[in-house]
Amino acid sequence: MIRAASIAILVSFAAMPAFAQDTQRAIFAGGCFWSVESDFDKVPGVVSTISGYIGGDRQNPTYENHEGFHEAVEITFDPAQVSYDQLVTSFFRSIDPTDPDGQFCDRGYSYTTAVYAVDDAQLASAQAAKDAAQNVLGEAKVVTEVLPAPQFWPAEDYHQNFAAKNALRYMSYRRACQRDARVKQVWGAAAMYGIPEHS
Repeated sequence: MIRAASIAILVSFAAMPAFAQDTQRAIFAGGCFWSVESDFDKVPGVVSTISGYIGGDRQNPTYENHEGFHEAVEITFDPAQVSYDQLVTSFFRSIDPTDPDGQFCDRGYSYTTAVYAVDDAQLASAQAAKDAAQNVLGEAKVVTEVLPAPQFWPAEDYHQNFAAKNALRYMSYRRACQRDARVKQVWGAAAMYGIPEHS
């Protein structure tokens, strides 16, 4: 009886979708983490997003105490559905990578842009995406950093899925901040504000 139950459990695990075991991580800092999280939640192949802090030198940063950290989003994705190359290219085209002082209405170091690579392959891919962005934008210098990822610290619960849980407040903030308008101004037809679905 016990053996039969054990076999049934093993069979049920074997039948689970492959992506549950084969996901990868990407970490992007693109200004307010509410917006980066909201944009990437729309991408097919993205399994989950977590807002948080990265890059500083203290333990357990909080929203009230994250000086020296970037606001960032840790993205878990299924590489069988969307590649890291697609994600990092979309990331560059959903921000203003030429702004050294923040993003849109959010100013200061915490809101500056960076790609945090979790391995050497991501580091190379992110640098290639940055170079491609520079080629498209021409004389406007791309200042987004490409860095190896240190520890990522999840933000407080009230920041998670903020756009979905507070839709009216979030959309009012996004419009007032003129995020989409600035991305369109920077990128023109190449803009990916709101992150389109990948084919």
